[in-house]
Amino acid sequence: MDITMKRSQYSQDALIEVLHKAQEAFGYLEEDVLIYVARQLKLPLSQVYGVATFYHLFSLKPSGAHTCVVCLGTACYVKGSGEVLAALEEKTGIKSGETTPDGQISIVTARCIGACGIAPAAVFDGKVAGQQTPEMAVARLEQWQGSAE
Repeated sequence: MDITMKRSQYSQDALIEVLHKAQEAFGYLEEDVLIYVARQLKLPLSQVYGVATFYHLFSLKPSGAHTCVVCLGTACYVKGSGEVLAALEEKTGIKSGETTPDGQISIVTARCIGACGIAPAAVFDGKVAGQQTPEMAVARLEQWQGSAE
């Protein structure tokens, strides 16, 4: 992270790149990291926090061992991604943006993942899966839960 800031000569324009490096290094962006980045780049903390919360790829909390991103873009939503999300939340007992108490599964949503042609889409541990039904998505979570036991 420091190398990235130094290479960019502490340019404020490097904020997103620095946040990516920080998340890559720490797994998520905790408050101390945001404060450090703000000071180093001479930016208001509110601006750094605003960028970190605007982009869905950044997380302010540690994520689970497995992550499911449900696309809620128009095409996906019209084709049933809301029902997919509801089924996942019911199965895990958590809401979007949360991680199961055992730290195994995180569920998040995205405004659009750019896979409209295969709607409704979800991303399971970085792999896009199209034409998801609630049953298919829950089955994927059950595979993860089975591998954790």
